[in-house]
Amino acid sequence: MPSRLRVLLPRVGQYLLVGWAAATLNFALPHLAPGDPVDYLYAGETLGLAPELREQIRAGYGLDRSIPEQYGAFWAGLARGELGTSVQYNRPVVDVLMDHLPWTVVLVGLATVASFVIGTALGAWAAWHRGTRRDAGAVVAMLALGSMPGFWIGMILIAVFAVALGWFPSYGAAPPDGSGIAWLGDVAARMALPLATLTLAGCAGVFMLARATMTTVLDEPFVRLARAMGLPEWRIAIGHALRNAVLPIYTYLTLELGVLLSGAVVVESVFAYPGLGRLIFEAVTVRDYPLLQGAFLLVTVGIIAANLLADLTYPLLDPRVRVAA
Repeated sequence: MPSRLRVLLPRVGQYLLVGWAAATLNFALPHLAPGDPVDYLYAGETLGLAPELREQIRAGYGLDRSIPEQYGAFWAGLARGELGTSVQYNRPVVDVLMDHLPWTVVLVGLATVASFVIGTALGAWAAWHRGTRRDAGAVVAMLALGSMPGFWIGMILIAVFAVALGWFPSYGAAPPDGSGIAWLGDVAARMALPLATLTLAGCAGVFMLARATMTTVLDEPFVRLARAMGLPEWRIAIGHALRNAVLPIYTYLTLELGVLLSGAVVVESVFAYPGLGRLIFEAVTVRDYPLLQGAFLLVTVGIIAANLLADLTYPLLDPRVRVAA
């Protein structure tokens, strides 16, 4: 067996085990909440149905079975590529998720790239000027930004850029009808504030890590050797110091994908953005078990895939890992 395959197989096995545990937790957690989606939607004085009709609806969704039977049906559905039927939308969960997934992928993907670029650039700049007032000011500003919750940043942006200045819409993702350049421009305008919120929320952590690693790298002997050779300062900063400091940041970003996705739940709710985050929030309010399980499973698989991708691509960035393997 090739050495690369010997290294890869145990990692894949570990991720499969993590995936099984995460899927089991995704199934169990919604069932621990009090209540029942059918009772929540169809009980009460206004829209209430007779108990016999509620039992029929519950049987149609498979909620009348025991927990072990529902767990077995859950894995049987996964094997067939099915996640059940949403109680709220009365549609297959896969279809509902696919309607909302592209919006979150674009939003979180752009926010990840933007926070990486901005945080790394500012952190490297602060480390290059370490010990100065500019460095201290940048650290204080980023610590203050990192202490703000995502929904608070979003509310400030809405108050300033949507209400006071009127530059951007404060809700939604796209107009109901439209196409072409005008439609794309409207989509970009509606995505601007949620994207800025997630970027600012994730930028502080990247900045602090970039500054710390860049400060450590600047004291390495190869940086002093580069200065002794008379290389320009910009080349030392970018070609030597930053190139080595970016490795821990890359690992940090893959781990932070889960934080960004969880932050998207709050941010998408603030901006009424039709992504997975808002879908999860709506599913929690109506106790839509099948939709919650499918959304949690999709987010978990995405995080596991991102970590596996980091394990596979890190040797391409760091030759020392390839030599060790």
